[in-house]
Amino acid sequence: MTPSDISAVWITLKLAFISSAILMLIGIPIAWRLSQSHWRLKPVIEALVALPLILPPTVLGFYLLLAFAPDTLLGTGWQQLTGTPLAFSFSGLVIGSVIYSLPFVVQPLQAGFEQLPRDILEAAATMGAKPLDRFISIVMPITKRSFITAASLAFAHTVGEFGVVLMIGGNIPGATQVVSIALYDHVETMNYVQAHILAGGLLVFSLLLLTAVYWGNRGARLWR
Repeated sequence: MTPSDISAVWITLKLAFISSAILMLIGIPIAWRLSQSHWRLKPVIEALVALPLILPPTVLGFYLLLAFAPDTLLGTGWQQLTGTPLAFSFSGLVIGSVIYSLPFVVQPLQAGFEQLPRDILEAAATMGAKPLDRFISIVMPITKRSFITAASLAFAHTVGEFGVVLMIGGNIPGATQVVSIALYDHVETMNYVQAHILAGGLLVFSLLLLTAVYWGNRGARLWR
């Protein structure tokens, strides 16, 4: 690979790790709240969370780009806080990736939480276990397959992003150029050898990651 491709791989992996960590931090409480809620407007919240699944990435990227502009409240606040613009920056990529990949974390976790046996949690509550204790000692072990799936999908989906990151991050080598954009550049310039290297790497990575997830889930089912 060229130095530019290696840089794109590093930026992609860094983006995926940071975005996945943030997604798990905010996705877990959202999924838990949705799984426990009987609020009348719950379907509206679920629809908002799931919107990136059907919304074209360029549409989401376009509105995020407008929100990140220097003359907006978010863009101005960010610039004053960090001294750098939010649009066409790595920080902008992280925010966009978190929003775009949120349903891939929330939905598996919510599905796992909704299948929890309520009597176990109620029994733990009657024995004096606090909500956080119940979540760590009971909920997480029982739904660990959902946690693994959510984290894996968040990471893989971030690695494969194209439309959103292109709209809000542009194509700046060494700053915002990720693997999917570098691949697009190689195809545009008809450099198919480098394109095959990046495309093949993404294909193998995706296959191995999904295989590991399914294998792990199968092992968990057999263990149970």
